[in-house]
Amino acid sequence: MERGKFITFEGIEGVGKSTNISHLVSSIEAAGHNVIVTREPGGTPMAESIRDLVASHGDEAMPDVAELLLVFAARALHVNNVIRPALEAGSWVVSDRFTDSSRAYQGGGRGLPADDIDLLADWVHGDIVPDLTILLDAPVEIGMQRAGKRSDPDRFESEQSEFFERVRLTYLQLAENDPGRFVVVDATQPMETVKMAIDDIGRALLTD
Repeated sequence: MERGKFITFEGIEGVGKSTNISHLVSSIEAAGHNVIVTREPGGTPMAESIRDLVASHGDEAMPDVAELLLVFAARALHVNNVIRPALEAGSWVVSDRFTDSSRAYQGGGRGLPADDIDLLADWVHGDIVPDLTILLDAPVEIGMQRAGKRSDPDRFESEQSEFFERVRLTYLQLAENDPGRFVVVDATQPMETVKMAIDDIGRALLTD
C-alpha cells in the first residue's frame, strides 16, 4: 500500500492554523483520500494529558528542559500510536504542529540548544518527517491580538512579545534553510486570500 502524506501546519499563536487546516483537509478528502487530523502536543489520550500539564499555569516552576522532554514524550506517543500507523495504512495525516514547534518554541524561544532538539527528534521519530510544512506567518503583534480574543491565555500565550519574536524568527530561519519542505503563507492577508493560497498548495500536493 502506498504510504500516505504527512503535512504539518506551524506558526505563532493567532495565525489561523485551525481554520486553514480545515480548509486543506476538505480539499484532500474531496480528492478521495482518508485524512487523519491531529495536533501537538496531543493526538492521543496520554499525549493530551501531557498537553494539559505543559500548557497550564501550575504552582511549580517548569524548567525549560522539562518542558522540552514532556513535549517529546507526548510526541513519542503521537508518532507511534497515531501518525506512523496512519501513514503506513495509506491515510494522509495533517497535524497542527510537529517538531518544528519544538525548534521554534523550546529552541528559539527558550534558548535550548538546537543540537539537543535534533538529537531528540532523531531518537523519537527519525524516519517520520513531514512531506510538507505550511508556515502561516504574521507579525507577533497581530498574532497576539487575534489569540487574545479567543480565550484566557495558557502558559505559552502568557509569554512576553520578545519570546514570540524569537519564535517567529526561528520559524522563518527554518523555512529559509529548508525551502523544499516549507511553504510560507502571509497570514496577515484577508482570510479568503489565505484560503486561495492554501488551495494552490493543495492542488500541488494532490498532483505530486
